[in-house]
Amino acid sequence: MGASRADKEVYFQKLKELLAKYPSIFLVNVDNVGSNQMHQIRVSLRGKGVVLMGKNTMVRRALRSILSEYPQFERLLPHVKGNIGFVFTSGDLKDVRDLIVANKVAAPARAGAFAPKDVTVPAGNTGMEPGKTSFFQALGIPTKIARGTIEIVSDVKVVQAGTRVGTSEATLLNMLNISPFTYGMTVVQIFDSGNSFSPEVLDVDEQELVDRFLSGIKTIAAISLALNYPTIVSVAHSLVNAYKNVLAVSLATEYTFDGSEKVKEYLANPDAFAAAAAPVAVEAAPAAAAVEEEPEKEEESDEDMGFGLFD
Repeated sequence: MGASRADKEVYFQKLKELLAKYPSIFLVNVDNVGSNQMHQIRVSLRGKGVVLMGKNTMVRRALRSILSEYPQFERLLPHVKGNIGFVFTSGDLKDVRDLIVANKVAAPARAGAFAPKDVTVPAGNTGMEPGKTSFFQALGIPTKIARGTIEIVSDVKVVQAGTRVGTSEATLLNMLNISPFTYGMTVVQIFDSGNSFSPEVLDVDEQELVDRFLSGIKTIAAISLALNYPTIVSVAHSLVNAYKNVLAVSLATEYTFDGSEKVKEYLANPDAFAAAAAPVAVEAAPAAAAVEEEPEKEEESDEDMGFGLFD
């Protein structure tokens, strides 16, 4: 039975209020998430986010009804498919994302369900009676009988990620009490202040952002200098290069300015600068010699300390 007209109007109004109040929205997938698990997620997000669920047709209709006032939310429409919900927040996106995906529960493999990851049966004793050996043989799992029970000889992958779980594989995993999958709310897309992006963006390290930014600045500066087109990032390089040119002209001519006087003095009389640096080297030499002599004194004192072996 579908929602009544009054229920739809209440939902539309609530969605509109949340869109206007919160700057950030997480589109989340809730496949295989039970009611109790959903309650735990709501509790963990209390004070940090608001969860809103609804049928996709009703969500699309609600979004289309406010596009004239909030056209930026048209970017949400392509992602409203499957078992989708919203988490509205004004907090730190990374912290809220971690709260959303933290609540996971272990689940057994069900026949026909898509496997989110590879499943491997580990080697070891199963505790099962030898009569079930044929079941393992049908799945290509090497076994042997040890102490009256079936023992798996080596690890065997029985389910591959992205494929459906077969009936035999599901039965085997349940017999071995293996619950290989975990289910919880997952983030599909993030909408923040008019921008839509995938959740992987939140995992980009801050240092990586700084490095990429600096790399971009260097590239722009190099292009600007090559084209002789000034930009804000190439101005510093242009000034340094211009100063080098003026200094070169000053050295090649009789024209002198404050910055070139020291350089001209050095080129005219380099021995004077060498003589000025010599006293510093002379003062450092005795200290270095004293440091070298100390180990020798210690070695002499360690030899006999003025006593014979049989004194």
